[in-house]
Amino acid sequence: MTTEPTGAERVRAIRQRIAEACDRCDRDPEEITLLGASKSQPVGRLLAAWSAGVTIFGENRVQEALAKMPSLPDEVEWHLIGPLQTNKVKKVVPHFSTVHSIDRIKLARALDKEAQRVDRSIQGFLEVNLGAEETKHGFLPDDLPHAAEILVSLQSVRLVGLMAVPPLESEPEAIRAWFRRLRQLRDDLRPILGWQGLPGCLSMGMSQDFEIAIEEGATHVRVGTDLFGPRQVRQ
Repeated sequence: MTTEPTGAERVRAIRQRIAEACDRCDRDPEEITLLGASKSQPVGRLLAAWSAGVTIFGENRVQEALAKMPSLPDEVEWHLIGPLQTNKVKKVVPHFSTVHSIDRIKLARALDKEAQRVDRSIQGFLEVNLGAEETKHGFLPDDLPHAAEILVSLQSVRLVGLMAVPPLESEPEAIRAWFRRLRQLRDDLRPILGWQGLPGCLSMGMSQDFEIAIEEGATHVRVGTDLFGPRQVRQ
């Protein structure tokens, strides 16, 4: 009988994989922010990961995150990594430090307006639809410069980087080109968003490909199943 790894063992394994990927590309593992992608994961698994040193959790659904928050320590940092409707902005701003899924100008402005209203500052990633897929959210690559020129004036949302979920590929290695594309888009936006001399964050890479993402410049990796175990089926 195979013994299921403990939460601490899973966290150690992910940290080791991050360290090995960094070693291959001469990066410091401290440069990598690990987000526990906790969608559909029970609170007990989040607590186990927290006890093992995971301090940031990324949730896809606002309501699910709000339901979990009271059971986790106040020190947990919450990031929203899933799509956000403008009518839920008021629920997001007080509870999340970072939104990875700013996929349209209207949403960015709504977040900024609410953050100003409650005197709070949050970080934001512009989500990019790298493959122009109809089923995915995000700015098209060609639209990014125009959007950045408009959004650089935001007062209470600090744009720190780009996020993407690249198209599925049959072979993990084939996704490398998509990660390189996001990195290039980030570099092209430096003059507009004032990232000269700053890293400009890249939120990319999940359980199946985060090592490749790190090799291509990821600063934030969103790891779910490999960190927590299989997701629970929603009833």
